[in-house]
Parts: sequence; structure tokens; C-alpha cells
Amino acid sequence: MRCFTVLGPSQSGKTTLVEAVSSLEGRPETRKFSDQFSLTTFQYIDEPWAAFDIAGGTDQLGLAGQALAASDAAVLVVPPDPEAAPLAAPYLRAVEASGVPAFLFINRMDVAEARVRDIVSELQTYAGHAIVLRQVPMREGEHVTGSVDLISERAWEYQEGQPSALIEMPDAVKDREQEARQELLEHLADFNDDLLEQLIEDRKPATEDVFKLIADIHRKNEIIPALLGAAAHANGANRLMKGLRHEAPQVGAIRARLGLGGDTLAIGVYAENRKHVGKSVLLRALGGGIKQGDTLGGETLGSLTGADGQALAGALGEGELAVAVKSDHMDSGKVYTAGGAQALPDWTRGYPPAMRRLLTPANERDDARLSGALQRIEAIDPGLSLGQDEESGHVVATLQGPMHLRRVQAALEEDFGIEIEAAPVGGSYRETITRPVDKHYRHRKQSGGAGQFADVQLTLKPLPRGEGFAFDETVKGGAVPRNYIPSVEAGAREALQSGPLGFPVVDVAVTLTDGKHHSVDSSDYAFKTAGMFGVREALKEAGPVLLQPIDQVAIHVPSIYTGGLVTLVSSLKGQIQGFDPDPDAKGWDIFRALIPAPMLDELFQSLGGLTHGTAWMETAFDHYEEIHGREAERVQAERAEAMA
Repeated sequence: MRCFTVLGPSQSGKTTLVEAVSSLEGRPETRKFSDQFSLTTFQYIDEPWAAFDIAGGTDQLGLAGQALAASDAAVLVVPPDPEAAPLAAPYLRAVEASGVPAFLFINRMDVAEARVRDIVSELQTYAGHAIVLRQVPMREGEHVTGSVDLISERAWEYQEGQPSALIEMPDAVKDREQEARQELLEHLADFNDDLLEQLIEDRKPATEDVFKLIADIHRKNEIIPALLGAAAHANGANRLMKGLRHEAPQVGAIRARLGLGGDTLAIGVYAENRKHVGKSVLLRALGGGIKQGDTLGGETLGSLTGADGQALAGALGEGELAVAVKSDHMDSGKVYTAGGAQALPDWTRGYPPAMRRLLTPANERDDARLSGALQRIEAIDPGLSLGQDEESGHVVATLQGPMHLRRVQAALEEDFGIEIEAAPVGGSYRETITRPVDKHYRHRKQSGGAGQFADVQLTLKPLPRGEGFAFDETVKGGAVPRNYIPSVEAGAREALQSGPLGFPVVDVAVTLTDGKHHSVDSSDYAFKTAGMFGVREALKEAGPVLLQPIDQVAIHVPSIYTGGLVTLVSSLKGQIQGFDPDPDAKGWDIFRALIPAPMLDELFQSLGGLTHGTAWMETAFDHYEEIHGREAERVQAERAEAMA
């Protein structure tokens, strides 16, 4: 079986194209695993084929990455509009990162108004590989009626829902065909000296030699051929399948592409949790002979079913697909040997998630179950990352966006019976002091039981930003016995957990300068208590000030949208640091800025609108800085309300 992934921007016609190519010889079978992932199996010229259909939206790039890793080829579907090229940029980036040979299918040519050369030129802005046009359109007035193959130089007229008809090439397209064919041959000559020599000597290369050459170059993933069609009318579907049949490498190429050993047996392509069923994992066999009961990934493989859901009678052949049921040790996004597993490369995971939400169960009784359910979802969801909020202890989910959050909520409810509430993660505010303070504090308790006595003299001083906490002592003459000094430090640390403004205190130095003790009533507890209350009182007198976290943000963005980020970042009180071309992706920039962490959620939401969902960002804490006035009062009021 040979497999390919179909991906591209939303509404570009991916599913329609899969339906068109799979119906060329009839009897396709489609299994819709979810709204994001479908598998269609079919026959084409006596060969079994499978298409992985990935929903549009850049939050699906993790699913696309896993499918690409298990594919022999990719088909990137794009609309016939030069201005839509930036929307295709993330998918071009994913395909090129994968190393999978890819076809570009310019869809809806029946309604195209733009010139194909302009569409390809704009797409080339974001492609490191040369996009090589394989066809030119034939037009009658404003309508595209067919295409001319630039290698065979045959003209094919589109027919509604049927294979195109061979016709004589119209005179009106001959000049454009010759120009485009020459460009194609010049591209190919960059990879072949014999062809270059023929072009220099003005000799026409043999058609069969050109077909063979372009197939070899494409299998090596050195170009991206562009084909034309209108999937809704089945136009161009047969030409695409012919290209896949002749130019897609065999399944054995996957091992070399991913750097896998010869003992690798399978790839986990997609996984899902189903209520009353458990985990199901779609596998593609890289080695033959896998069957139910075998050891795979270090444990026994459960039952195997085909793509149609029917039990498999025999073993899987190389390249074939099956669904492993009741094999909870298996996940998507991994490659398996008999004895173990390893994760697929980082590029398969898509964009790093950036939208953070606190997740809490709607019913308290589900609190314990929620963590386990989320971990099971995380294991099969490449775009989800889980953590824990330091202050509340609740689960923090980092997601691809609002749609991704809704899918996680739906999975929790449908598969695990857990309803959740999601809230933005508040800024991790801190406070510090602005002036030194000397403080004397005596802790004395004599009523009931053993007495308590501890007397401390403390000095608090502000430290440079980012220094954290420091403790020292300058006690002389044994006024405070050495064994009690660590207790004073422990009390000071406890006092700094919540300062006068209600937030953890940072960048403070505490020095124990003197004190007194009692031979009977002093204890570790007494000195810890004295240290804690002494520091708490000193903090109130030391000019407490609120600090907000500032994050370093790197935004990966198609260059066409970079200018708009200047206004956006400025509106969020950010500090622009500059931008440079992205070294890993043609046509992209990396835009760097310092932004208050509480503004990151708004940045994430605005970034999606500004860049039409194409950009992504990475964040890391950088430093704290003071805030004053109404902003500080608002934060303190919200804190007080939350603690009430």
C-alpha cells in the first residue's frame, strides 16, 4: 500500500480532492476518525492507496506532521489566488521540514481569475524548493477549460466528472506553453548535465527522458511540481494520481528519511480515546509480518483491525495500515520496534502551543480523575502541553487556540464524562521593597505549657532585580545561638511567600544582626516565628512595590505581516527589539519583543487575526519590572477579590 497526506489551508478543497482521486476507479472507503483526520483507501491501476486527509488550520499541523512522517508523498492544496499564498506558507514550511516529496495542487482553476505564473511566484516566496510548473491552463474567455502538459505537450480538455479529453493544442496557448516548457527544462537542467548540454545545443530532449528525469528528481525531494485542477469537477485528479504513482518513493524510503534502523516495524499515525473502547492507534507497517499478539513497543499488541473496522485475518504487509485496539502502551507520534519506541522528530509536532488556560472540573468529585484524563489526551495530542499552576495547584493546559480548547473539552466530556471550566492564567505578579529597614521583633508566650521566647534584630535591604533572596547574619557573642539561626532564615522565607500587597516577595536581603535568647523558653519554633513576624512587619515599612513579569517573545511570522506587529506590540505596552529573516524558513521573519506576561493572552488572540492564523510564538520569562498607579491598584484589587 502507498500512502500520501493531503493538507493545506482551510476551505482549499482538500477533502473534495481526496474524494475525486479515490473515485477514479470506484469503491473508495473512508473512515472519519475525527473532524480533523480522515483516512480514505482506494485502488488505482491495480495498486492499493491510502490518503490521510488533514483538516485545515495551523492548529492541525501536529496531526499533519505525524501523517507526513508515515507518508510516501504529500499533496498541498492551495486556492488559485496569489494573495492567498501567505495562508499556504505554514503548510509549505511543514512539508519542507518533513523531507517528504510533495505535489502542489492549485485547485478551483475553473473559477481562477489570476494568472498561474503569479500564483506560483507568490508561493515561491515561502518555498525553499523550486516550485516547478508542470501544466499551463487553456482558457476560453475568463474560464479555464483544460491544461497542457509541459513534458508531453499534450492538451487535455476538462470534462465534468470524467477524465479529461485529449485535444489538439489551441494556437492561443502555444506561445505560453513553449515559454513555460523552457522554464521547466531549465529548472531540470540544474540537476542533469546531459539535459543542460541539450538545451545549450538547442536540441529537443526526448519526452520519455524528461519524464524519467523529473520523476527521479522529485523522488529525491529536490523540487515541488505544481499541477492544476478543479477537484469539485474531478478535473486534474487523474493527472495527480499518475504523478503520485510514478514519482512517489516506496515505503522503504521512510526509514532513510527519518534515520530509522532496520528493526523499525511501525509508525503511530493517529490515535484516539473512545468511551468503552479505550485507545485506538492507527499504525503503518514499515516491516512485514506484524500480527495480533506480537510484541511491539515492548508489550503485547492487542487486536488489529483494518481501515474499515473489520478484524484482520493475517499479518500486515510492509506499508499496510491497521488500527491497534486495546494497546494502551502505544501512541501516535512514535516509531516502534519489537522491544521499544522512540518519538518522531520535533518537526512532526507542529507549532509550539501558546494559549494557556487553567482547567478545573465543574464538579469537585472529578478533581482526581481530571489529571489522569488529561494525561491520556496529551499522549495522543501533539499540540497539547500540560503543567501546574504554582499558586493554585490547578492544571495548566497550553493549547494551540480556542478551537483546540473546545476539542479538548469535548474529548473530556465524551470520552471520560468530565466537564471542565477554563480560565486564563493570571500574571505571576511579585512584589519587592524599595528601601532598607531595621526591625526589632520579640516573640514571647508564657501562658499554658512551655514558654516561648525569641528576640531578633533584622535588617531588610532591596537587592538588584533578579537576585531573588539572600540571608546573612552578623550576630556576635552568642546572642542568638548558632543552632537557632537557620530557624530565623526559615521564618524569613515563609514571610516572603506573601507580602503586604498579597504576592510573593523577591529581590530582598535579610540580615540577622543581633538578638536574645532564653536558656529554657527559646526554641527553633520560637525563632522561626520571630523571624517570620519580624520580616512581615519590616516589609510594610520598606516601601513595597508591585512587580509584573516581562517575557521575551519570539514571533515567527510570514514577512508580509511583520510590519503590522510593530503597532500590535506597541499597543500591548511591549518593547520591540527588532526582527531578522528566519534562517529555517524562506519568506518568514522572527520578530522579537519584550512584553508584559499578563498581555500574552491578548497578543495571542490578536496575532491570529493579524496574520490569519499563520504566525506562532515562543515565550520565556525575562525579568520583573515595577508597575504603579491605577494598574497596580487594579491588580491588587483583583488579588484581594480572588483571596476573599
